[in-house]
Amino acid sequence: MTVLEKQLPRWKRLLEKQKLQLAVLGGGSWGTALVKVLTDNGYATHWYIRNEVDRVHIEKHRHHPRYLSSTRLKIRKIHLDTNILEVVEKADVLIIAIPSAFVEEALKQLPKTLLAEKIVFTAVKGVVPESMLTLGEHLNKNYNLPLNQIGVIAGPSHAEEVALERLCYLTIACIERPIAAQLAKMMKNHYIRTKVSNDIIGTEYAAMLKNIYAVAAGVAHGLNYGDNFQSVLMSNAIREMKRFIKDVYKMKRNINNSAYLGDLLVTGYSTFSRNRSLGTMIGKGYGVKTALMEMNMIAEGYYATQMAVLINKKYRTRIPIIKAMHQILYEGKSARKEMHRLTKKLD
Repeated sequence: MTVLEKQLPRWKRLLEKQKLQLAVLGGGSWGTALVKVLTDNGYATHWYIRNEVDRVHIEKHRHHPRYLSSTRLKIRKIHLDTNILEVVEKADVLIIAIPSAFVEEALKQLPKTLLAEKIVFTAVKGVVPESMLTLGEHLNKNYNLPLNQIGVIAGPSHAEEVALERLCYLTIACIERPIAAQLAKMMKNHYIRTKVSNDIIGTEYAAMLKNIYAVAAGVAHGLNYGDNFQSVLMSNAIREMKRFIKDVYKMKRNINNSAYLGDLLVTGYSTFSRNRSLGTMIGKGYGVKTALMEMNMIAEGYYATQMAVLINKKYRTRIPIIKAMHQILYEGKSARKEMHRLTKKLD
């Protein structure tokens, strides 16, 4: 490395490499969808999945046995490994798509100095329970990853629709615009459209909060509240989200953009939404533990609800929808009674 190269910021040195090495961490539906996008676009991709049985199945049958199982993967472009350290060491750019409840368990297998050498994009739509921080904040404070090497993949993007190649709009956020622009370029194709943003904190919090509001929408649906109420609930939810994010991290942003409002709407209304499905079961009378056991995938909104209430002790933002969900999910209160109380607080 020349003296001039050493003077460049690490992220610039990485972007100037002739062939960036990409890695996706996470073998769930979103991780699988992201691998599909990158390999469809011709990029060789390292892929960390935890389950050895899944790894063998994917390599043999070219599809994931449990998530998006009808999606055929370009296995020649994929380097599968169940050793997270091996995958991370080989990559320049990491995309983390491990559910927030389990992400620290995976990351703690890595030397803390290793992540600081990478550009890391978070595709995690929740808060890390161990720190009560979004993953970007968690990586910055606990793994010494500079903020300008952290990015976020946000926007309305159900993995199931990405797998079906239905048109999807993603927002790629990073403080350093060239980093965001590079990944946006690599992910763009006939079914993925991309735009860039510098709001890494706001987009991460929006991705967390929209899952809580989707649970609320599901509870309302399960209780047979109609479309009229659903629209009122969603309009109040976006205003509540705006207040919360503004208090946590004040900067100029348009809350009506797809990374905020768009993601909220699709998660609140779509039949693919696992958070809405969780809420619907609870509204229909399932106990919370029973509903969670019935889910075959993680519903991030359950964990996000507790985290949002704890985080808000510092800011004291008015969050009636989140508080109502906390009463139902964590305090054993009646879904019917709490939703009725909530109706009196909305406008």
